[in-house]
Amino acid sequence: MTPEPSATAPPRLVVSLATFNEAGNIEPLVAGIREFAPHASVLIIDDNSPDGTGAIADRLVDTLPGVAVIHRPAKLGLGTATLEAMAYAIEHEFDYLLNMDADFSHPPRFIPALLAGMVDRDVMIGSRYIPGGGVEGGFNLKRKFMSTGINLYARTFLGLKTRDNSGAFRCYRVSKLAEIDFSRVRSRGYSFQEEILFWCRQVGCRFGETPILFENRRAGVSKINSREAATALWIIFRLGLGRLLGRV
Repeated sequence: MTPEPSATAPPRLVVSLATFNEAGNIEPLVAGIREFAPHASVLIIDDNSPDGTGAIADRLVDTLPGVAVIHRPAKLGLGTATLEAMAYAIEHEFDYLLNMDADFSHPPRFIPALLAGMVDRDVMIGSRYIPGGGVEGGFNLKRKFMSTGINLYARTFLGLKTRDNSGAFRCYRVSKLAEIDFSRVRSRGYSFQEEILFWCRQVGCRFGETPILFENRRAGVSKINSREAATALWIIFRLGLGRLLGRV
């Protein structure tokens, strides 16, 4: 069993935020994170947002302790941004990496519950699909069908037991992430959320879920599209087939 961080000090935590056109959200979100996790470092990974998100992130680095930013040259995908955050957490020897969306759909008030669950878990998921969890105002029929379907699909093909496998609001034990060969990760977009849980399962991670309320974004527009959804289904199918054939 992986030893816990010293009881005399809080775990070294970094919160990662992948951004593209989040100028209206990033500054108040960092303030909200620090309200509920005062000891947290914050890593912003910006994909050259044309709305100036990167410049705001630089200003936060200059004015707040424990804030860092990685500037990428273009929109390279949510999966690659999260992988960069994981590599950063490993390199800088953090205990926990907590990832969340940068649009306030993941309210910072749920961070303490995620951290509390890490006492005896290696991955804690902020879940919409366990008792107490949900979606503000509910999903429309199309989005509910897609979200429910992709979670069932992931559980079936990837052998996952957790209920919410498509959400990004999660905390990972960094020492377990270090056991994963990231070169084997195929996803670059939204299927990353399911795939990384598969690889966490492969290295023996213990999973937990805590209920969250998924809220509508405060500013900007949603970036998911049907092409990325189709790609996610294909990648999950290939991973599941590989699992059944004993190739992964």
